[in-house]
Parts: sequence; C-alpha cells; structure tokens
Amino acid sequence: MRFGVLIVLFCSALVAGNGNAIELTVLEGSPVSSMQQLEGKVVLVDFWASWCGPCRKSFPWLNQIHHQYGSDGLLVLAVNEDQDRAEASRFLAQFPANFSVLYDQDGALASDYQVMGMPSSYLIDKKGNIRFRHQGFKQADVAKYEEHIRQLLAEE
Repeated sequence: MRFGVLIVLFCSALVAGNGNAIELTVLEGSPVSSMQQLEGKVVLVDFWASWCGPCRKSFPWLNQIHHQYGSDGLLVLAVNEDQDRAEASRFLAQFPANFSVLYDQDGALASDYQVMGMPSSYLIDKKGNIRFRHQGFKQADVAKYEEHIRQLLAEE
C-alpha cells in the first residue's frame, strides 16, 4: 500500500467550473499528478465510503472495468470519503482495488462534485467534461454503465 500526497492540479478538468487545487492522499495504486496523464483518457471518478453496502458490490466491477478498458484509455479513480482513514484501509483489505484510490480527508472534492450519496460515480470524457452521473450501484445497471464507457472511449 502506498501513502503519499497528491496535489490535484487538474481539478478544472475533473470539476466543472472549479479550478481549485485539492490535496488528496493516495491510498492505493499509482498517483495521477499532472494533466498530461489525463489527456485523451476517459476518467471514472467513483466516490465511496467503507460503510456503504453497495460499494462492496461496486469494487469488483470497478476492478473488472479497469482491467477490461484500461488499455483502451479508461482511468478509474476511486475517492474515499471516510472520516477515519483506517476504516478505508480495512475496507481495502477486504475489497482490494486494482485502480487508484484517493482519500478526500476534508471532503473538498466530494463537495465540488455535489455528491449526494454513496457510491456516486462521474464519467468524464476525453476533453474533461462530466458526461454521465450514476448514484448508487445496482448490478442491473452495469450494462448501461459499460455502454457509457464504450461510448466515451469511441469518441475522438
């Protein structure tokens, strides 16, 4: 497990209308530290918490789509909203992530995204625009989510 600090300099691409830098801690995976790492990528930003039941079901799917579409240009960033980082670490021990997991200690990024519930995911196109929002996670909606991912990956 990696612990480090990530200054999100690319928030203008992730957060519509807000160019503020936000400090996040990397819990798992590789840090994303520059806009160049996002250029031309489809980004799925998933907000989650250890106490969230549907999050336990979404993590295996996030691993699957990361594996399936990562080489096509999908970047999965999961943003934890627990107040106690140890709770997030316990969750990750039970439900490992093969994608980048960030810790939003102050809830700043969740506030910018106006997250209303857990999990909430935002699918961002290659130009940095939020194109799809999904609140909650239902296995019955997976085909629709993956259709959105494929649609954005196919765009120029």
